[in-house]
Amino acid sequence: MDMNAAVSTSAPFLPTSGTSMVTSTFSSVDYVIFVLLLALSLAIGLYHAFRGWGRHTIGQLLMADRKMGCFPVALSLLATFQSAVALLGVPSEIYRFGTQYWFLGCSYFLGLLIPAHIFIPVFYRLHLTSAYEYLELRFNKAVRVCGTVTFILQMVIYMGVVLYAPSLALNAVTGFDLWLSVLTLGIVCAVYTALGGLKAVIWTDVFQTLVMFLGQLAVIIVGSAKVGGLGHVWEVASQHGRISGIELDPDPFVRHTFWTLAFGGVFMMLSLYGVNQAQVQRYLSSRTEKAAVLSCYAVFPCQQVTLCMGCLIGLVMYTYYQEYPMSTQQTQAAPDQFVLYFVMDVLKGLPGLPGLFIACLFSGSLSTISSAFNSLATVTMEDLIRPWFPEYSEAWATRLSKIIAFGYGLLCLGMAYVSSQMGPVLQAAFSIFGMVGGPLLGLFCLGMFFPCANPPGAIVGLVAGLIMAFWIGIGSIVSSMGSSVASSPSNGSSFPLPSNLTAVTMTTLMPLTTLSKPTGLLRLYSLSYMWYSAHNSTTVIVVGLIVSLLTGGMRGRTLNPRTIYPVLPKLLALLPLSWQKQLPCKSYSQHGHVQLPQLLPHGALACGRRLSGPERSPEC
Repeated sequence: MDMNAAVSTSAPFLPTSGTSMVTSTFSSVDYVIFVLLLALSLAIGLYHAFRGWGRHTIGQLLMADRKMGCFPVALSLLATFQSAVALLGVPSEIYRFGTQYWFLGCSYFLGLLIPAHIFIPVFYRLHLTSAYEYLELRFNKAVRVCGTVTFILQMVIYMGVVLYAPSLALNAVTGFDLWLSVLTLGIVCAVYTALGGLKAVIWTDVFQTLVMFLGQLAVIIVGSAKVGGLGHVWEVASQHGRISGIELDPDPFVRHTFWTLAFGGVFMMLSLYGVNQAQVQRYLSSRTEKAAVLSCYAVFPCQQVTLCMGCLIGLVMYTYYQEYPMSTQQTQAAPDQFVLYFVMDVLKGLPGLPGLFIACLFSGSLSTISSAFNSLATVTMEDLIRPWFPEYSEAWATRLSKIIAFGYGLLCLGMAYVSSQMGPVLQAAFSIFGMVGGPLLGLFCLGMFFPCANPPGAIVGLVAGLIMAFWIGIGSIVSSMGSSVASSPSNGSSFPLPSNLTAVTMTTLMPLTTLSKPTGLLRLYSLSYMWYSAHNSTTVIVVGLIVSLLTGGMRGRTLNPRTIYPVLPKLLALLPLSWQKQLPCKSYSQHGHVQLPQLLPHGALACGRRLSGPERSPEC
């Protein structure tokens, strides 16, 4: 769900279906390939649904019985945020602005290493189902509910848009029926997600990832062959300034620099791969903690390959249109439609290949939306229903979770319709996803890295982070709408959606910026979207710590040491042993007993177990 992330100051301009500019149509072979994608995805889901029908437990449905291997989990992690928005947006970004965006790949190292060695061990050892159970173990039930509701609102808005936007772009370019594709994708996805559960979602993600890879590869091979090979592509791109060097400008208000992409992107990656329920759920479905960590490692080369393929498509597209200029109607199209026009131009006369790319595009949508349905059903069941109704049977809970997942599928279709009626407000809907990711990251970091943080600090910090996120995000949109159109934006024009994440950019028709350098609040509104997650998560941590210290910290409250990651002791352990002996470091055992809340069945908590021996965590 590449449900991927930070957001920029502008979002895609999406024409209404009445303004479609149809240039190409599908052949019967293309339709057959598209239908095969849907049929095979549905078949995989139904296979897992009917395998053991009537014997499914809630653990099998929501967590794949915690028996998944490294390979399928890794590909599912990749597919979750590699949405159709990413497949359309990254090549368009490269086509318009050059390869500077490629440096986002530098953020993948820390963006995946930190989850593998910090977030996964903490979550896995607590044996969670929902990431927000952690918030109750660390703080209290109120913080857990706040986190869950925030996530649900974020995903409900996102999933309708991510279904509608690519369908609309496809309709504008090919004449492919808009609502037929929306309804077909939504219903197929809802059926296999509701009936097959997480295992069906993961294995369909594996299939859809392979389809996405083949579709992109076909475009690169055929496109580069038509323009004289990849060597010629690189030469033309270099001559026209599309091969970017390392821009070391530290200014956070510059849209893309090395620092913005390589370090601002780390926080965006952490909000997706560290604490997002869709990804955490996959980690926790692994059969062992080691398998979960290895799956996170395996995503790194996959992400790099995916990013490079998107960049190559953008460069091939640029070279192609240097030799075969766009038609007038193509130049007037929204930039997120450029890739589709290019595919229809370069693959025409090759029956089946346009259909393969469209299958690739909708594989991105299916993988992202199914992950959204499943993660929403999980948090609704585990965080909002089972803690309050623990007496219900396993069979009842399993049945209800299927109903909830299918209900979210219908809600997704409703949100797609709402998206079609929003017009310019659609920009704000895209932006909301990125606005929420940073504060949720900050909330988890506050709990995990700062033992003094308490529940009042967590709630006030989260609210402050959301206010800051919406203030800057919406302020950026409003100021952009009121500014003049320029050919090159200083900050906005794209927004990474949790695309899998490669955090993806969806370029837009509105590269808006003021002609003069903004000052005052307008200057704040021009903050690069890549720093949104860092800025908003830092706000949560700073405000949360201040409020916690003013309200007495954790004095008089129980603290579960297993919910804390001992950052300072880990760093001090790197020092020579002789130096360590001189440091005044202590462990929890030196402070006497620590009360540890226990996670009971149905997500409920009880306090009273005392830690002893190896369970005690170090504290400095």
